[in-house]
Amino acid sequence: MEVLRIILTIIFILASIALTVLVLMQEGKSAGLGAISGAAETYWGRNKGRSMEGLLVKITKYLAIAFILLAILLNVSRIWG
Repeated sequence: MEVLRIILTIIFILASIALTVLVLMQEGKSAGLGAISGAAETYWGRNKGRSMEGLLVKITKYLAIAFILLAILLNVSRIWG
């Protein structure tokens, strides 16, 4: 059981580092202020889900879910173990 906890802790640390890097790679919300003037109706505005930024957002969501689940799992294993 201790080996599993060590493996999960290492995965948790790697996930937290990856999540930090992914969040820092994303554009800020201020970059999207062109939507006020109608600039969001450009090609990039319509196809943002298929761009690199859209991919980063999807990966960040899944990694954040994994991060939370790992945190819960490590906490439960510490209480029961």
